[in-house]
Amino acid sequence: MEGIVGIGADLEPGTILAAYRSGLFPMRVTLGGPLAWWSPDPRGILPLDGLYVSRSLRKASRRFSVTVDAAFRAVMEACADPGRPHGWIDDSFVAAYCELHRLGWAHSVEVWSEPGEAGDRELVGGVYGIAIGGFFAGESMFHRAPDASKVALLALVERLRAGGAALFDVQWTTDHLVSLGAVDIDRERYLELLADALNRPQLQLS
Repeated sequence: MEGIVGIGADLEPGTILAAYRSGLFPMRVTLGGPLAWWSPDPRGILPLDGLYVSRSLRKASRRFSVTVDAAFRAVMEACADPGRPHGWIDDSFVAAYCELHRLGWAHSVEVWSEPGEAGDRELVGGVYGIAIGGFFAGESMFHRAPDASKVALLALVERLRAGGAALFDVQWTTDHLVSLGAVDIDRERYLELLADALNRPQLQLS
């Protein structure tokens, strides 16, 4: 498949972090399939000053509350739901990225419904990824309520800006991401931006 540059290896923290620093990321070709290392060309990024925020999205964001790193595993498990189309995240990825979260490299943004009559709230959206220096690699997001994933993305971008991020990698563009401001750049330009971002101070999202 286009964009694969290697097959195999492992999901140890050092392996994964070295891959991101080299412009690669791990993803299975299919759920239960071989572990592949990807470097798409062109590469999708979301310029931090280019997120399109509609009035309806701003209005929607007021219906939810947002946290950072409060439910990382729950966000990953929601993204890994086998009922989602084109799913590829398996237990080995959940374990690997939860370990990266424990070590301080992986982060999540959670979107919650407003508390009900019993005072409880529900996780209705979220996004997770890897932060190295001023680089953030968005891995996956989900929603269980309208606009919740967009609210998660908005909250993430606001925190990346405030934290001094220089590059937000979204891997591939989709029609949905393009509608929010994502663009394609060639691999050479991506690696230039990555090198600059990795030399920035470590992002602080919370």
